[in-house]
Amino acid sequence: MSQTITVDGMSCEHCEQTVEDALEKVAGVTSASADREAGTATIDGDAAPDALVGAVEEAGYEAAE
Repeated sequence: MSQTITVDGMSCEHCEQTVEDALEKVAGVTSASADREAGTATIDGDAAPDALVGAVEEAGYEAAE
């Protein structure tokens, strides 16, 4: 299953990588891809949306389902 969440605050490739790394540490995530221009992250796997948002916020970015 694929999910997309909104991520605010990414301004460079390093930001995208930070978000991807945070998401990939969440149980149930098989892969994650962040897009700073779109302001989104797409996640494959069966992780709970609130866990995904929480991981991104812990990494220092604003996120929403």
